[in-house]
Amino acid sequence: MPRSGVGNPERLVALRVAFAGTPEFALPALEALRTRHEIVGVLTQPDRPSGRGRKLTPSPVKRAALAAQLPLAQPPTLRSESALAELAAWRPQALVVAAYGLLLPREVLTLPPSGCVNIHASLLPRWRGAAPIERAILAGDTETGVSIMQMDAGLDTGPLLLQRRLGIRSHDTGGSLRAALAALGAAALLEALDGLEAGTLSPVRQSQEGVTYAAKIQKAEARIDWGRSAAEIERQVRAFNPAPVAETMLEGEQLRILAAQLATGEAAESTSTNARQDGANLVDPGVITALRGEIMVVRCGHGYLGVTQVQRPGRRPVSVRDYAHGQVLVGRQLA
Repeated sequence: MPRSGVGNPERLVALRVAFAGTPEFALPALEALRTRHEIVGVLTQPDRPSGRGRKLTPSPVKRAALAAQLPLAQPPTLRSESALAELAAWRPQALVVAAYGLLLPREVLTLPPSGCVNIHASLLPRWRGAAPIERAILAGDTETGVSIMQMDAGLDTGPLLLQRRLGIRSHDTGGSLRAALAALGAAALLEALDGLEAGTLSPVRQSQEGVTYAAKIQKAEARIDWGRSAAEIERQVRAFNPAPVAETMLEGEQLRILAAQLATGEAAESTSTNARQDGANLVDPGVITALRGEIMVVRCGHGYLGVTQVQRPGRRPVSVRDYAHGQVLVGRQLA
């Protein structure tokens, strides 16, 4: 789609923009908007309990809005008359949404004259829904991107303004990919708003082909099934770092796995003295077959996984070398 106003923001009129977002993913977009447009108000979700003490904690967007002294509202729903009245009082020309986490009713979608614009972390219509970043890594996608779309009443079904592509690297985690897409989305958002103002961007309906849905990540999905292939488990480890973090059990104790890599057959053959002498069957999925420096090799349903960083309950993350110190690992079973 054509660009307009990039490098010449003085030619375009700043919009009165309301912003709706909650997690860190939304911060680059909020900061980018502040450089080009007037932020008339910020919506974010109510403070949530967090940490061991379950203390009410403000969202990253709330902290950023307070620091910038922006008008702030935290309605538990946008369906109430009070929430709608507060948004209307800001008189936004457009509402920009980035990982807000609350549904926008029709009354909100139709309130701003220029509509509601959403930053979605996938190349729509692939991975509509709540967890497009994790689902893309889990599926083994080699490419993703951001979509800037005009919102409608459907689940990420609105017409597209523009898309920007990004390759998924073999070492990308959920965290690293989210950060890259947040930055890409912020730049694409400004480009889209400039194009709308200049009249050089027209919404395009999404294709009806290639539609997939990125369901919300459930905690149970973090549990590793060692009967699956090493490639699948390696993607699971990357996708769920930093949250919810892939996990397994070692003889009744939870073990979180934060980093891993595919291991070759040669690396899987144990010559380590760190081994049980009880005749353990090293071909069973989940059995630790070798310990080689920084790598703990685990047999999978197909292939071997080389685990490099782990975390025990209540402890800090450590390298496998540190974790293995003073204990026998080879021959033990992960489940």
